[in-house]
Amino acid sequence: MIDHVGIDWEDAFSNAAYVPDGTRFPSLWADRAAAFRERTPCELDVPYGEHSRERFDLFFPACAPRGLAVFIHGGYWLDFDKSSWSDLAEGALRHGWTVAFPSYTLAPEACIPDITRQVSRAISAAAGLAEGPVRLAGHSAGGHLATRMVCENSPLPQEVRTRIERVVSISGLHDLRPLLLHSMNDDLGLDTETAAAESPALSAPGPDVEVTAWVGAYERPEFLRQSALLVESWRGQGLQAKFVVDPERHHFDVIDGLKAADHPLALAFAGD
Repeated sequence: MIDHVGIDWEDAFSNAAYVPDGTRFPSLWADRAAAFRERTPCELDVPYGEHSRERFDLFFPACAPRGLAVFIHGGYWLDFDKSSWSDLAEGALRHGWTVAFPSYTLAPEACIPDITRQVSRAISAAAGLAEGPVRLAGHSAGGHLATRMVCENSPLPQEVRTRIERVVSISGLHDLRPLLLHSMNDDLGLDTETAAAESPALSAPGPDVEVTAWVGAYERPEFLRQSALLVESWRGQGLQAKFVVDPERHHFDVIDGLKAADHPLALAFAGD
């Protein structure tokens, strides 16, 4: 059980307060994503279930696709949907990938195990529409969900799991136990057992996948710890895992590297 140990866990997960003009980013993300959809071949709101949020957007490269790349959004499992992130497809599209952006039901309507299973269904449905290998990336809570898909106890069907060759968790949350001491748990509804079971850093990884934990140098210390913990844990279990600290990046702009095909983050996700 995580104890307080003198840490202010409310502050530890507070991002906007430590990013200059942090409140401007949600509208910036939404605006640039909408503009990208206007100029990019795509199919929007593809259903993968009956709930109104069980939808994903697909973006298509100019060439024959080499496989499927999936980006899973963050927001502490409490906020956002697929519509704020469309422009993050640009780097992967230039590398020839079909790119999918799923939404999922948010807490408290859905608990984290429900969201995990929902994302697995989204990936399975998108993988059924695209041949070839699958790569996953996610930001913050999306980084949790991306790495959760390649845990030994992943809910993904085996035929989909074996197609996943690479995962990039960007500022991901891999140890959910501290959230038991945060006020957001009033909506997340985690208990000790579920927090541990849903923590990739406390789980065994599946085989045959490359994993990168990517985090901004200017992020809150807890996000640096979470990424380092995942890599340490999974390397210790024999998995090929990398830890990258992106200089001068914070929690809200660390994802921007996905937009440029030659950026190291886009290469880690979608490059050769």
